[in-house]
Amino acid sequence: MIIGKTSCGIRYAVRRGGNAAAYCALSIRCGTRDEAGFHAGIAHFTEHTLFKGTRRKRAATINNCLERLGGELNAYTTKEEIVIHATVLKEDLRKAGNLLFELATEATFPEAEIETERGVVIEEILSYKDSPADDVYDRFEEKLFAGHPLSRPILGTVASVKKIKAEELRRFVAEKFRPEVMVFTLVADLPEEKLEKEVIRLIGKWFEGAPDREPLTGFQPADIQLPAGNRFEETADKKNHEVNAVIGGFAPSLYEEKERLAANLLGNILGGPASNSVLGSILRERNGWVYSVEVSYTPYAETGVMAVCLGCDKTNLDRCLAAVHKEIVKFQTLPLSPAKLRAAKKQLLGQLAISAESGEAQCLSMGKSLLSFGRISSSDETRAAIEALTAEDLRTAACRIFAPDRLSTLVFL
Repeated sequence: MIIGKTSCGIRYAVRRGGNAAAYCALSIRCGTRDEAGFHAGIAHFTEHTLFKGTRRKRAATINNCLERLGGELNAYTTKEEIVIHATVLKEDLRKAGNLLFELATEATFPEAEIETERGVVIEEILSYKDSPADDVYDRFEEKLFAGHPLSRPILGTVASVKKIKAEELRRFVAEKFRPEVMVFTLVADLPEEKLEKEVIRLIGKWFEGAPDREPLTGFQPADIQLPAGNRFEETADKKNHEVNAVIGGFAPSLYEEKERLAANLLGNILGGPASNSVLGSILRERNGWVYSVEVSYTPYAETGVMAVCLGCDKTNLDRCLAAVHKEIVKFQTLPLSPAKLRAAKKQLLGQLAISAESGEAQCLSMGKSLLSFGRISSSDETRAAIEALTAEDLRTAACRIFAPDRLSTLVFL
């Protein structure tokens, strides 16, 4: 892997990998939390409307630019970044890279196209309302972070999206899409030196002669303000057939490396994707009380969120909540045996290794790491850090994250 930074401030990373397909991504440190002074949901709406026209291309041309070559163009928004990415045959890599930079620097936001896309985004918001499992988690984070920028819903609201105009989108991009908060990553089966030259050529083409600007600093642990620490236990009657519940609280941030890895391992044991997770085994496999149960962990710059999310019949809610709390107490009081700890580490390391086989996952992960840390850890470094975790580290994580005086619950009936 080669990592570098150009004179305009854009950082980049290239890695040899994949076969016929190549992957590139432009990650921008600008998400929902950066919407102060704008209507809620503008980051996500910007991501949608970048594709609706540039100074050089109409929306239809953009849509066909890579697809007619068998490639894919996509994007997503989180609370802390917007990412535009593409998958193409490696011989079309230059076309894909050019398109990503064109979308980020020359989007025009035509009024007619914006009106059409506004309807699409509003339908997306309404579809979440029809998905209680998604809606309850969004409401959980909003309440947990109340009064903090992280409380903002990624999609915005129907009312806020209706107010977003083309001029506001242009102003948002002009203020937020700056070279010093951009990262370009690339994975292809080509020599890394050749890939680096292509990246430098691309960046030079799109940012040559860009005016000097005051540098924006990234999120740093010393700069950030922690949320107030809201705690709540609430039930809302949604008149749903299934009950959806979220139980959780604050967790380690991106910048607490050891604690973050311990939280990842704890969450994977307690409610990871495998059917042998503790809560999956008890609530679903053994008792049949739920269709699904999972533990989600999302680290942000200054803090994180870990939550148990489940859906069940109303008659099973109390026993499900009791079982969750019982298992949490076990992790807080009984350290894992050496054999169980070894097995848990191997499972997590296996999942990470399999995920890393995907060139697209590699490309996106490289961008996230470079944006957040200014570096990319090797697989050996990650493995060593996970192997170094102790049973006491997991117990400490369980006590911190699921402390009774910090635990919140939201139930949709």
